[in-house]
Amino acid sequence: MVNDTNMPTRAVLVAVHQKNESVDECERSLKELERLLETAGGIAFAQLLQSKDSIDPRTFIGRGKIEELAEICRANDIQLVVFDHELSPSQIKNIEDALEGPDVIDRSMLILDIFAKHATTGEGKLQVELAQLKYTAPRLIGKGLQLSRQEGRIGTRGPGESKLESDRRHLARRIRVLESELEELDKNRSVMRAARGRSGIPKAAIVGYTNAGKSTLLNRLTDAGILAEDKLFATLDPTTRKLKLPCGEEILLTDTVGFIRKLPHHLVKAFKSTLDEVIYSDILIVLSDASDPECEGQLAVTKKQIEELGAADKPALYVFNKCDVVKGADLPIGGIERGDTVCISAKTGQGMEEFISKLEALITEGKGRAKLFFPLSEQSQFSRLYKLATVESAEYGEDGVTVIAHLDRKTRGIFERFCIE
Repeated sequence: MVNDTNMPTRAVLVAVHQKNESVDECERSLKELERLLETAGGIAFAQLLQSKDSIDPRTFIGRGKIEELAEICRANDIQLVVFDHELSPSQIKNIEDALEGPDVIDRSMLILDIFAKHATTGEGKLQVELAQLKYTAPRLIGKGLQLSRQEGRIGTRGPGESKLESDRRHLARRIRVLESELEELDKNRSVMRAARGRSGIPKAAIVGYTNAGKSTLLNRLTDAGILAEDKLFATLDPTTRKLKLPCGEEILLTDTVGFIRKLPHHLVKAFKSTLDEVIYSDILIVLSDASDPECEGQLAVTKKQIEELGAADKPALYVFNKCDVVKGADLPIGGIERGDTVCISAKTGQGMEEFISKLEALITEGKGRAKLFFPLSEQSQFSRLYKLATVESAEYGEDGVTVIAHLDRKTRGIFERFCIE
């Protein structure tokens, strides 16, 4: 967002380097925090990186650094200070009291602000508001009427000032209402997901680090018309589209919310219904931005998130996007079989034929030949078989139809009662 003078919000980014992490790792995280700030509509005036053995319980960075930070803010009209760490409500209050002016938020609050900016569906907005109330509101309670002057500033989007000024009982009631509404939406999504499962059409989730090009890939494959911007978390709401492969198979592709370093656990919980698309998919299309210098680290984060979601055992195709600007030899494929990787450019279409070929192979993997018999009373199921499997032959008799077909494990399960060999 912008401030009252229609200029980008000027911010100072703050991080602490501790013994358990490298300076390079801290600097990479700070660089990513700067991109998050830009996505929210701010601009980083300065970065403050401190090496410290232990965190100050009052101000996180200690008295000396707080005084240095306050001087930077006073001398340069700084409106916002963003910490690359999670701050407690008391730490935020103590830091703001010491700085006397700028708002203070942490990495999670900044991500939530971006989520509030980019959520478009009713469900997405409810998820963002719930996450903000559970995490952000307790940290803003007590600012009182100051919020009326901050409306629209980074870190204060979403629920609105009236909610943030409400007492804890009102917040608790609002949280219960939101949880109830989201639970109902989740039930509806489960019904839709079950219907898709009964259809027998394989489901693939496009997963990966934020800004890897997931929406661009879905647009390239299905003309989905999803907003695809060169920004972090440009897409929050899941979109599912059907794709017919050259072999005749159909597949459901779902674009999912991107992963990021230090993604707070409460955000994962808030977007459970979105991330469930990963859990209930048949295969994963793991997308990485091959042109990003941090590609290897981002892929590691993606793998870890997939593992934490309980989806690490799913068949996966690792897709390196934006290969029109990077050589394939430089790709971080350690621990990945070469046959499970493909280089593409979702923007230009480079490598899409190989991608489709490997996707087909993954979809048809495990298919076997089976003999089935459909009584005359089950002709609707015979018609359904044509949609879900490759029918080799059909022999019509007085009592029904004997069929030879090639089915994958899932489709065989659907028609198990008709199998005779």
